[in-house]
Amino acid sequence: MEIINHVKDRLSNAGLKATHPRIVVLKELTESQDHPSAESIYEIIKRDNPSISLGSVYRILDVLVDAGLIQRVLVRSGSKRYDANMNPHGHLYCLKTDRIQDFYDEELYELINDFFKKKRIKNFKINEIKLRVNGELIDPEGDITIT
Repeated sequence: MEIINHVKDRLSNAGLKATHPRIVVLKELTESQDHPSAESIYEIIKRDNPSISLGSVYRILDVLVDAGLIQRVLVRSGSKRYDANMNPHGHLYCLKTDRIQDFYDEELYELINDFFKKKRIKNFKINEIKLRVNGELIDPEGDITIT
């Protein structure tokens, strides 16, 4: 129940109505660790929510992205995946499997931000910096770790 209240609060704080479909979609994304597609979210939630259509899931995801509650993560195939983690982080993306894993490195983001502060890009305002590292998993069953 605590996660439901958290999701409702996030929706309300973003100025959105906390409708049942929005709560269900945002809850699923919040609990997910694997950056699901709209289709994956739909497949999971439809069992307990048969009245929510795939089209509704797409529309809800667009609303959540526009409200700044989630982010779209584009993959090489051009399909869209979604991430409810809005804390500064990067993505490790496997070109073979389409697997996406979050990574956190404050030192790296500090270096990147300092770099762009010093460079003073003319006629361009940076809104955000996103980092995605493309590569291939050596062991598709194994975890990705940064040491």
